[in-house]
Amino acid sequence: MPTAAPPPTRGPGHLVDTLRGAIDVLYREMIKFGVVGALAFVVDIGLANVLWHTVLSDKVTTAKVISGAVATLVAWIGNRQWTFRRRRSRPAHHEVALFFGVNVIALGIAAATLFVSHYWLGFESRLADNVATIVGIGLGTLFRFWAYRKVVFAGEPL
Repeated sequence: MPTAAPPPTRGPGHLVDTLRGAIDVLYREMIKFGVVGALAFVVDIGLANVLWHTVLSDKVTTAKVISGAVATLVAWIGNRQWTFRRRRSRPAHHEVALFFGVNVIALGIAAATLFVSHYWLGFESRLADNVATIVGIGLGTLFRFWAYRKVVFAGEPL
């Protein structure tokens, strides 16, 4: 009677291939996340400046919250349809609730950074407001990428 072939073993080559695949997925997601984020950033900064120079010139934080909310909508569409489209594992209504929850926290980080800079530290020029906004968006972005991968679009890549 012939003997069965031994089961395939998974050696170091398999581990390297698995690691390489995971890094490739992370790299692609980071690039796409960056492109979507850049577009949302332009929307956020552009709209904030329009509001600061027109109807909300004396309410910089309110203008930032509005521009951040519009930028969040742009980011939702881009990340859902492109960046993390292969990670979806939840019903859309659950995913969108988590997405907006994460973005409320990230928007709070950005708004708090602007608030501290403008009102507590007294940096009241438009340049200072823009710098604080960029710093706040940067801090919020670090939080977003982590939370999108671990919480919102937490399914394994397909």
